[in-house]
Formats: sequence, C-alpha cells, structure tokens
Amino acid sequence: MEFKQSLSQRIIIAFALMCALVAGAFAMGIVATVHLVEEKLISAGLGGDLQRLLLMDNITDWSHRPEPDQLFYFSGGQGDFELPKDLRHLEPGFHEVFREHLSYHAIVEIVDGRRYVLLQDQSDFEERERVLFAVVLVGFVLSVALAVFLGWLLARKVMAPVVRLARQVRHRDQLLGLAPPLAPDYAADEVGELAVAFDATLGRLRQALTRERLFTSDVSHELRTPLMILASSCELLLENPALDQRSRSQVERIARACTEMRELVQTFLMLARAQREDASMSPQQTLSEVADGLLGLWREPIEEKRLQLIFEPGQPLPTRYNATLLHAVMGNLLRNALHYTERGFIRLTLNDSGFVVEDSGVGIPEEKREAMFEPFVRGSEKRGEGLGLGLSLVQRICENQGWSVSLTTMEPQGCRFQVDLTEAKR
Repeated sequence: MEFKQSLSQRIIIAFALMCALVAGAFAMGIVATVHLVEEKLISAGLGGDLQRLLLMDNITDWSHRPEPDQLFYFSGGQGDFELPKDLRHLEPGFHEVFREHLSYHAIVEIVDGRRYVLLQDQSDFEERERVLFAVVLVGFVLSVALAVFLGWLLARKVMAPVVRLARQVRHRDQLLGLAPPLAPDYAADEVGELAVAFDATLGRLRQALTRERLFTSDVSHELRTPLMILASSCELLLENPALDQRSRSQVERIARACTEMRELVQTFLMLARAQREDASMSPQQTLSEVADGLLGLWREPIEEKRLQLIFEPGQPLPTRYNATLLHAVMGNLLRNALHYTERGFIRLTLNDSGFVVEDSGVGIPEEKREAMFEPFVRGSEKRGEGLGLGLSLVQRICENQGWSVSLTTMEPQGCRFQVDLTEAKR
C-alpha cells in the first residue's frame, strides 16, 4: 500500500491514532464503570428504602409516604398506592422504567404473593451522566490534540537529521573530490547508517565521473591528431590544380565533415565537464549566423536526395549563443530530418524565441515518441544508419544551456522539433 503523506505526517497520524485508541478505550471504560457502579448503588439504595417502607406500616392501614422523588405501589393498594398496569409485568429486581417523558429506576419485590414496586426519578442520575459524558469527551478531544502536537514536535526532531542529510546529498559540492564525508556529522544510529551508505554511493559516483572525464579527455586528445591530418590532407588536395570538379567537391565534403567532427568532439568534452562553459571562452554566434552556416553544409545532401529545403529566416533576436553547442543542436535535427525523409520537404524556421525544424518524413511511432530523447532509441529500426544518439545529444545540450526542445507530429506525416532558446533567460 502506497502512502502519499510525508514521513512527518505519518508520525503525527500514528500518534493521533494511538492516542485516540487508548483515550477512547479509557473513556468507554470510565463511562461503563461509573454507570455500572452508580446503578449498583442506586439499586442497593432503592432496595433499602423499600425494606424500610415495608417495616414502617402495615398493609391494611398504610400511612407512611416515600421520599419526595419516589413513588410507591403495591398490589391491592388503596388510592395512590394502587399498582398501575404498566408495572405489573416487572420481575423482581432492578429495572429502568420510562413513563411519558420521564424515566425512573425501579426496584420490585414480591412478599407473600403481593408485588411491591418503588420508583425513583433518575433525572439527577441522567444529569450526572451527561456531565460525565461531557467531561470524558472534552478529555478525549484534548488528548488527541495533545497527541497531534507532541507528534508534530517529535516528527520535527526525528526528521531534522534526515532532512539535513537529504539537503547535503542534493548539494552539488558532494560530488566534488574534496567534499567532506557525511557520516561524521551524525550519530551512530539509523540516520548515521544512511549517511555511511550515501558516502559509499557518492564515492563510487565520484569515481565514475572521474573515469568519464578522463575517458572523454583522452578520446578528445587522441582524436585531434587524426582529424588534423585529415584536414591538412584535404587542404593539400584542394591546392592541386589537376583535381577535377567532382573530386574537389568530394574533398570539400570531407573537409567539412572533419570540421564537424572536431566540433562534436569539443561538444562531448564540454558536456562531460558537468558544468556550463564560460561564454567568453567559446565562440559566439547569432541564430541567423549558425543557420546560414548549416544551410550551406546541408543544402547539397538534401537536394541530392531530391528533397525541397525551405528556409524561413523570420526575425530572430540578435542574441549571441555558444556557436559549437547551437551548431550541434540544429545540425543534429537537420541530419535527423534528412535521414528519415524520403520525399517532400525539410523546413527550417527561425523566430524570436528559437527555431523549428519540420519534415515530411516517416514520422515517429507514438509508442516511441516520449523515449526519442533517450540514448540508443531510434525512430525506425529498419534503417541501418545511426546509433540513436543524435536526439539524446540534443537533449543533453539543451539541458546544459537552459534551452528546451519538444517534439510533435505533422499531418499527414512527419515530425516537428521546436527549440526554445529563451528558457535560460526567464
């Protein structure tokens, strides 16, 4: 069973329920005990009064009257002492009798075949019971209220180290290599064991992050050399006047791919640092400048596939962004559109909040739509190209820069990716 209440609320509820059960049991016990004892006393008192009445006068000439709040009847009595019909069925012993709007305690005895009944008004008894019920009810309510207050105080005291530990774990400094351990700040109890477990887990996480940073740094460093060789070779080939136009176009494509790969290596390295790069340390471009560069890069492969490339420049803001990251986001979305579109168009639209990439491709199945930004998830498994990392990279970059990316479907088919670059400024 899932509880939606917080742990503090559960402690308060537990205290309140426990107090309600205990106080309720005691209240019912007190009321029942008082009621039983008082009935016993009243029964004994009425029995004594009846015996005194029987000893004081003789039956033939009755002259002694009972107490003012009592009524006395007997079989064959004269006048007011005549036994009413509603009392003739009572068995010997103690009873409660209700007559009109009044209630009485009654004691019945049979002596020599004659039935004697003594009634006593129980108004005082009922008043005492009402007072007792009121006192018990007030005590019950106050007990529950006190239990809620004590539960609240206890919950605050018990949960204080847990809340402090949660705040420390959420703090980003705990992932730094020089972050102090958590366990020494807590007693050797359950919370202390939890702190020890967090220390061990955070330690393994720090080691994993360190290994990832070292790996990405090493890969970045090792890839730069072959990329520089490829770029230099392309420059030398382009200087050869004997190169025909078709070969020159291919070499230019290789050179552009080397430049793109170099930028991707830098992008992965920046994302692995788990912190935003200083804007002054990276190249800055406007949205229009990045779009113009990518259109020059992708126009030829798009048109070679007999697709229509539509560009709507709009009126984007003159804000300058991290050129490497924005280039990676827009480039991956254009590459994704080219890969999944066989006929129709690819449209790039710029606006004052960001840009939109639309295509008339095969679209994305509804069951995969929410998972498309996860690593190694592809829209169509029938296509052999790609590892399903492009949209995951787009998502990571947007989260790193404070941007947002959303996916919707086109009618009758296709996809629409909208990137909002103003999220980080709100």
